[in-house]
Amino acid sequence: MTKHNHALEGWIEEKRSAYLYRNIASAESGTQNQSLFTELANAAEQQSKLWEIELIKAGIDIPTQFEPDVRSRLVSGLVKRLGTRTMRPVLSAMKVRGMAIYTQGTSHHIMPTSLDDVGQRHKLGSHGNLRAAVFGINDGLVSNASLIMGVAGAASAMGQSQIVLISGLAGLLAGAFSMAAGEYISVRSQREMFEYQIGLEREELAQYPEEEAAELALIYIAKGMQKAEAERVANTLIADPERALDTLAREELGLNPDELGSPWGAAISSFLAFCTGAAIPLLPFLFTTGEQALQALMAVTALALFLVGASISLFTGRHAVWGGLRMLLIGGAAGIATYSMGSLLGVSLN
Repeated sequence: MTKHNHALEGWIEEKRSAYLYRNIASAESGTQNQSLFTELANAAEQQSKLWEIELIKAGIDIPTQFEPDVRSRLVSGLVKRLGTRTMRPVLSAMKVRGMAIYTQGTSHHIMPTSLDDVGQRHKLGSHGNLRAAVFGINDGLVSNASLIMGVAGAASAMGQSQIVLISGLAGLLAGAFSMAAGEYISVRSQREMFEYQIGLEREELAQYPEEEAAELALIYIAKGMQKAEAERVANTLIADPERALDTLAREELGLNPDELGSPWGAAISSFLAFCTGAAIPLLPFLFTTGEQALQALMAVTALALFLVGASISLFTGRHAVWGGLRMLLIGGAAGIATYSMGSLLGVSLN
């Protein structure tokens, strides 16, 4: 990208930000957040004027009027209808600052009351990975158990029990690789988006440190910090570029640079979790066949469904027994439905 194109892109970015901030301020009319987003809109307009200076130096004509793109128009309309808090993930992805004020009380990030508190790291810990693992096991368990039940229904009518084990293994591998590929693409795309946003923030911090300090101070003021203290903290932070970038990513973008996620780690975790769940209904067929294997399959799967449902209650806050019974009913219904369909298919093929 040439320097000229970069300047024009920066102008468009700031104009788009100002447009979004004004719409958010309108949606926040009558709340304490309205003034924050109004000031952020004004700050974005000021930064666009700095880009105009660069365009003039490069001999490039400044667009006479800014026309927001379709995505910005759509998001602005949704903000007015659904509210800023609901649209927070989308706005964060569009590099709209100030979204951290909507996460107070829902994360482990500490609201700074002094410079010493700024930049403290909130840890997601292993909860995110654990939750993904539990749901991965559940996906593998339900999908492969349903597949095996369907094949078992058809096989019992056709007298070919060997096909159950082969189909179960095929379902395990196909599902596990599908889950791993999907998780890799998902986390990789998210990471690239975050890295791009942080990269833009790094450029702006290097080019316009005073404006970045002013925006950061506005966010701290909106969170309840006194204006003088907020400005002192923001100015002190901006003096240390690395610490400033870390804080800006957290406070303005709502990102944690230390926890962007590993695509390969997510893919491997999903693969292993799915394999674990999908292997459970296959176990009886490794030791016995026929009706005995089918009965053992039902018992093992029912127990596993209950335990997985109880584990999910750790994240939902519901009673473990109810969570286990609910998962048992849902998974059991899926298994019965596929078994019945498989039986009908087996009879028709015979």
